[in-house]
Formats: sequence, structure tokens, C-alpha cells
Amino acid sequence: MKIPALPFTLTDWSTVPAKQFPGETGHATWRTIDVGDVRVRLIEYSPGYLADHWCDRGHINYIVEGEMTTELKDGRTFKLTPGMSYMVSDHGDPAHRSSTKTGVKFFCVD
Repeated sequence: MKIPALPFTLTDWSTVPAKQFPGETGHATWRTIDVGDVRVRLIEYSPGYLADHWCDRGHINYIVEGEMTTELKDGRTFKLTPGMSYMVSDHGDPAHRSSTKTGVKFFCVD
């Protein structure tokens, strides 16, 4: 990831329009800012959310509130709680997908 030239930028995430996406169960709400090829998001998954796809895109994710489980297609699972993060590269490990029983809010750069 290379962050392109841009001025110092403050973001009030409450003013960034929210877009909702259905999961296999539940839904995801994204607030997204695109900067060149970099996507910066504040994401919330509803309680009971399960992603409807396996993802091969690289991410840096930081858990703000709640908890989620990230599953790799090879069967490994990881529980994330506030203050934890994970990084994965594009096509760098088995595809992944996330779920939450309780709901989660996290910050994502990809």
C-alpha cells in the first residue's frame, strides 16, 4: 500500500455517509474514504453477522468495540477483541471471512 500525496486531513466519521451490505446473516455498515488506491473504512457488523464471501484482499484491521471471529479458509480461527488488530496481504494467506455474535466496530485500511 502506498498512500498518495494528500493534504493533512481530519475525518469526523459521523459525517461520512454509511452504506449497508448484507451478509450471509446480518449486515455490515461501511463508512468509506477512498484515497487513490487506498480505502479507509469504519465498519460495523450487526450482531449475528457472517460474511457472505471469502476475501482475498489485504487489510489492516483494528477492533474498536465488540468482538469478532476471523476464519481462514484453511480452518484456522482467530477471536479479536477491542485493542487487537490483524494484517493480511493480498492473496498472502488463505482467504478469510469474519463473523460476530455480539456486533463489532473496527477500523480498516486496505
